[in-house]
Amino acid sequence: MEEELLRLQKAAHEDLAALSEIKELEPFRVKYLGRKSEFTSLMRQLGSVPKEDRPRLGKLANEIKVDLEEKFSARKSELEQSAAGPSDSLESDLTLPGRAIPFGKLHPVTQIMEEICSIFEGMGFGVAEGPDVETDFYNFEALNIPKHHPARDMHDTFYINESLLLRTHTSPMQARIMENQEPPLRMIAPGKVYRCDSDITHTPMFHQVEGFLVDKKVSFADLRGILGVFISKMFDENTAMRARPSFFPFTEPSAEIDIACVMCGGKGCRVCKHTGWLEILGAGMIDPEVFKQVGYDPEVYSGFAFGLGVERIAMLKYGINDIRLYYENDLRFLSQF
Repeated sequence: MEEELLRLQKAAHEDLAALSEIKELEPFRVKYLGRKSEFTSLMRQLGSVPKEDRPRLGKLANEIKVDLEEKFSARKSELEQSAAGPSDSLESDLTLPGRAIPFGKLHPVTQIMEEICSIFEGMGFGVAEGPDVETDFYNFEALNIPKHHPARDMHDTFYINESLLLRTHTSPMQARIMENQEPPLRMIAPGKVYRCDSDITHTPMFHQVEGFLVDKKVSFADLRGILGVFISKMFDENTAMRARPSFFPFTEPSAEIDIACVMCGGKGCRVCKHTGWLEILGAGMIDPEVFKQVGYDPEVYSGFAFGLGVERIAMLKYGINDIRLYYENDLRFLSQF
């Protein structure tokens, strides 16, 4: 990976030096600094490199990113000044008021998704994405939910045919990743999911982030520690957290994770139904049956998994009371973020 990072830095320097027109700046930015660039792809692979190499490679990657951003900014200024020509040739009336140029902003769901991924990437998790159209096997059976299992009633599923469906959660990435990689694993899987549900707190399409960690001697205490760090960074370092027993077919034991109500600080209000707590995500230790499906020995390996709704996190963080506001495209709402 070190060779790839240095090669990419050298190629970027050469391409940057060759830029001669302003219109060439954006293609360069997309190629080397965009969200789908080769550099971003390399950054996301850091979670899969050996633990002892992560600090060194992470530092190198950050230094290269800062270097490219600074050189890009400098080159942009040079080209803009060159295009403008001598300042004393301007014939504009400098006493006229300036014109405000409107600019776009990231959607609040996108902002929260990126923040969630950034927090977990900072804890060494890799990022993986999977298909929206999923097979019944990966969506259910590989997660210990065979046909006619009552847990299928928890998911209002959009079926395409008997074997294909729109995924109801991002948990299928657990099985897809584990069957192709050996432990230790530390991954998150963000993406869209689909369920037949629609009201002020549910939409037919929404976003989830699935996360899981597999290694030897992983305990529930490790799960609480990881989630504690996430909650303190997403909300506030003093935000209280608790785990309540629950049920999920692919984890045992399972728990619902609550946080102290962000509206009233845990004192009790209408939002938290005067309990002082708000449910934020589901989690638990990966069921041995799931390990057997992918060929892991449950006597050797253990792990935990968790899943959180991005819209839910955004509603709590921004104080939004109707999930439908995200998708009505009202600029008065979206411009607040």
